[in-house]
Amino acid sequence: MKTAVISDTATASVGQRLRNHHRIVLLTDGYSSPFLAKTAISMLRYRSEDVVAVLESGTSTLTAQETFNAGGEIPLVSDLTQVPSADAIYIGIAPPGGSLPPAWKPILLEALRRNIDVVSGLHDFLIDDADLVQAAEESGASLIDVRRNRFRQIADGQPFRPGCVRIHAVGQDCSLGKMVASLEVEQGLRQLGYNSAFIATGQTGIMISGRGVPVDCVVADFVNGTIERFIRQNEEHDFLLIEGQGSISHPAYSAVTLGLLHGAAPDGLIYCYEAGRENVKGLKDVPLRSHHELLKAYEVAANLRNPCRIIGVAVNTRTLSEEAAMAELEWAKEEFQLPVCDVYRTGPAALVEAALQLRTEVLAR
Repeated sequence: MKTAVISDTATASVGQRLRNHHRIVLLTDGYSSPFLAKTAISMLRYRSEDVVAVLESGTSTLTAQETFNAGGEIPLVSDLTQVPSADAIYIGIAPPGGSLPPAWKPILLEALRRNIDVVSGLHDFLIDDADLVQAAEESGASLIDVRRNRFRQIADGQPFRPGCVRIHAVGQDCSLGKMVASLEVEQGLRQLGYNSAFIATGQTGIMISGRGVPVDCVVADFVNGTIERFIRQNEEHDFLLIEGQGSISHPAYSAVTLGLLHGAAPDGLIYCYEAGRENVKGLKDVPLRSHHELLKAYEVAANLRNPCRIIGVAVNTRTLSEEAAMAELEWAKEEFQLPVCDVYRTGPAALVEAALQLRTEVLAR
């Protein structure tokens, strides 16, 4: 059997295969809204050099930049025949429930018959579809489900290497920029010469970096231990920027959030929120908790495992005008008395500096 099936997202061979894809087609066909296509948008921002096209027939625009505000001149195509040299097709959406659109199955079958790998981060696993498995076996292409895993390790609570400073992004809600804040700060630290790494905990982060833990698909008892083990495998770095998931007050996802806090044992937290959001994403009748309630809750929860504090605030101002965004950032600086930025509009420098200050404090303990 030639099909590569992911069984552990930290497995070197699968991670290497993801990193070896350099002619990627992103599939968003009919689902190109910012909320649904967030995986594609992040791939266009952080792995654009490996993306050759976006398969999207539901728009009249011609480039990724026009449709997704990212990706520059990467073209939009209506079918795979327009990209004869593709080596992988990545499912570019993250819909509620994580289901594969039925209309996409013929596209995936065509890709497999062309010996193009198919990579998915959905909860619907590719390898559970007998037709896709058969097509992959016949062509030798790979089916890679980045959420599928067999992690079975509980946490031991032992300390990490003292020189490894761990910074974890947390938020007021889900889907508001925790991964982006982590990636931008990690890149900023690396540009200053520090040995830093991004720790992916979700499907999009894994697709970008080629490795990580799909924490929302790990059995509950093993969430803490799985992230603890992955941190330990990377503790040679000066800094680890750990992607956050959900929120501590989210009615659906709080368990994953707490598991990350205790498994990663962060030294510092970056608090993220989206300006103007009032209700929990996907639960329109559930109001968001106040920032100060959550700041306190995060620090209390984190300190049960390891000394930790909020080091700064990342504000997502995507829905605001330039003038309103600057006003929001000034308000946040006054309100929180912490370093504040929008990592897209103003860059991550304030949070990078906060990370360096945290390192000084941690090493002095």
